[in-house]
Amino acid sequence: MSAVNYAAPADLYPSRAHQGRRSALRYRRFDTAAEAVRFAMEELPPEQLNGTLIEIDEDRFDAAGIGQLYRSAEYPLPRIA
Repeated sequence: MSAVNYAAPADLYPSRAHQGRRSALRYRRFDTAAEAVRFAMEELPPEQLNGTLIEIDEDRFDAAGIGQLYRSAEYPLPRIA
């Protein structure tokens, strides 16, 4: 995985698998990639994380990639315990 700019803006595209439900989760734009990654890992239900994508500087990350970004030593925000 190449270096990610956690300060860059990021787009979160939620899983389409749950679109049939009355879900308030839709496309979101975040000021920083770090905030998008935090939201995906800490606030999305685990079943909704599968199929969700985050785009940062034209690079796309699926659920596994988002997890790697969150666990990376370069991730700048505090993680939940």
